[in-house]
Amino acid sequence: MAVDPSPAPTVVRRLLGSPALHSVLAAVAVGALFLLGTGAEPVGAYGSVVTGALGPDGIGPTLTTGTSVLGLAVALAVPLRAGLLNLGGDGQLVLGGIAAAATGLYVPLPAPLAVAAALLAGTVAGAAYAALAAVCQNRFGVPLLVSSLLLGYPALSFASYLARFPLKEDGSSLPQTRRLPDGVALPAFGDSTVTVGLLLVLLAAGLFVFADARTGGGYEIRMTGLNPRFAAYAGVDRPRLTLRLMALSGGLAGLVGAIGVLSFPYRFIDGALTGAGHTWTALTAALLASAAPLGTALAALFFAALDVGGLAMERATEVPRELTQVLQAVVIVFLAARLRFTWRRARRSGGAAESHDKTEVPSR
Repeated sequence: MAVDPSPAPTVVRRLLGSPALHSVLAAVAVGALFLLGTGAEPVGAYGSVVTGALGPDGIGPTLTTGTSVLGLAVALAVPLRAGLLNLGGDGQLVLGGIAAAATGLYVPLPAPLAVAAALLAGTVAGAAYAALAAVCQNRFGVPLLVSSLLLGYPALSFASYLARFPLKEDGSSLPQTRRLPDGVALPAFGDSTVTVGLLLVLLAAGLFVFADARTGGGYEIRMTGLNPRFAAYAGVDRPRLTLRLMALSGGLAGLVGAIGVLSFPYRFIDGALTGAGHTWTALTAALLASAAPLGTALAALFFAALDVGGLAMERATEVPRELTQVLQAVVIVFLAARLRFTWRRARRSGGAAESHDKTEVPSR
């Protein structure tokens, strides 16, 4: 009697054969060469990255950065799972932040209700603006990649105008809004900068994992991403799906912006939400995991730790933290090269098999 193999070795084999893992290892090797070129010791430098990101002094900043990166990674992975690329994350992020700031400043509600209203306002603002990009594609034929990217610039300019003029703090030379009223803030864990926003982002990631694996809508999204023509033939309404996914993506990005405003320093500062480049880091994480929900979450947390650990490496070894950004770029380059090579090899094998079938003479 044949015995089914244990699922654990199968998972290990898939992990060891993962192109993403190979790309990360290749990037680590390339980074070691860069470190040797600068005269630094690679083992010590990478050790300082791990200690700086996961040590007692680093775990808080890592989780704070991970809140933004993970939330944005999930937001961008939702449409990417269906083959749709949302490049307007920055615009949706800042609109969510400025909407949350305006709501927290002007809505006359008790503090807990004001926090909930600010989160809702940020989510709605991001969702509505992302849906506009989908409308541009569905109604006017503007490619989603172009419409989402270009719509981001007016959003950034509009939020900057509000922070510099109508909502600007009186007497301040900085482009920032007034501080939110006392109590209008997300609760923090102890004395750290980690807030309940992390739990909201983890909840969103968990819902994404569940919906992708256990719901009919998740199956439609995966099927559309794998083969849009087959999905359309099976009855999937592509324009409606695009509108729905973009609204969900923008809503999550707006929620991340609202979380950023309701956390320290409890105000909207022009350029603060986008200055760290978390949107593009999140897009890198989603691409690395091919928008798979669990893989996207792990990749986002990995890049967040790499970002925070880069500061510790710079202090310990005098190696610029920009090396971590180089590592992120190299990961994507190796992943793209690996997938391209695999696709060409599969195509070549398929062509050879087809040629063999055509030349084979059937027996009588």
